[in-house]
Amino acid sequence: MTNEVLNLLEKAEGVLHGHFCLTSGLHSDIYFQCAKLYQYPEITSELGKRLAEQLADLEFDTIVAPAIGAVIIGYETAKNAKKRNLFVERKDGEMQLRRGYTLKKGEKVVIIEDVTTSGKSIEETYPKIKAQETTPGAIKIVGEIVSLNRQERALDTTKSALDTITEKYGFPAKAIVSMEEVVDALYTNGDKTIITDEIKQAIDKYYEEFGAK
Repeated sequence: MTNEVLNLLEKAEGVLHGHFCLTSGLHSDIYFQCAKLYQYPEITSELGKRLAEQLADLEFDTIVAPAIGAVIIGYETAKNAKKRNLFVERKDGEMQLRRGYTLKKGEKVVIIEDVTTSGKSIEETYPKIKAQETTPGAIKIVGEIVSLNRQERALDTTKSALDTITEKYGFPAKAIVSMEEVVDALYTNGDKTIITDEIKQAIDKYYEEFGAK
């Protein structure tokens, strides 16, 4: 599955190199631009299938996708999994469940993300989902799955964001592809037009400092 996902990324030219400031505040030489995928409906649909396959063993009712990056893949995943789909949007500077969307007592939720870096997004999304509860524990988040794990350390720790999410919130968090796999495929197995020797050195240096241990 990893190679199939990487082929989708390459086709959409979704892996960029240069200098980027991430949501976490860190600066990186490589960036995964999920919006690139949305130019190609067949690619987005295929990614949704891959994400849905990873959820096959989970019992859940609803997918919640934070705006903006996860909205479309959240929809595609829900369509393939034949589940209900809601999304969290940013309005007036704050994240909130889309107006008119509600979660009901007893619902089991899976969170879909495009990319996980420091885990900052879940800090905003989780309380908005739990705020829908009428009684404590009425809504259960059973897992989170992301397209790409950047494998950087989470805030205030040396562990990865996905590991930290699992420890803090008690539900499994996983990705269908890691940045290490992306870099390896585009450098070792590719023609080095995307990740050159110079870019590879910069990426290695970055992960020595900011990568999860």
